Amino acid sequence: MGVIMEVDLNEEDKYYLAKKRVEEIKGFYGNLTAYVIVNLVLIFINLYTSPRHLWFYWPLMWWGVGVVFHGLKVFKVFPVLGKDWEEKKIKELMEKERENKNKWQ
Repeated sequence: MGVIMEVDLNEEDKYYLAKKRVEEIKGFYGNLTAYVIVNLVLIFINLYTSPRHLWFYWPLMWWGVGVVFHGLKVFKVFPVLGKDWEEKKIKELMEKERENKNKWQ
């Protein structure tokens, strides 16, 4: 049904794609490190200044949701977020458009 396109990549293109992938992984680990450090500081501040009123869990929870989705995207656990899904969808839509044009001719 779909069109399969194979692309022969040269070494320079492979290097560029690998470098881009490493940058994505590095970005995730930077986000994760900032998440841990900042939230440890916020927990300390909250427990030191107002231990009866806990608020640290709000940024911990919401930023944590963002970190989880970032990780799912970077490590391609959730395919809808990835480039492979985008490419497949583009090819699918192009094929449907091609079929619709040929349908009435």
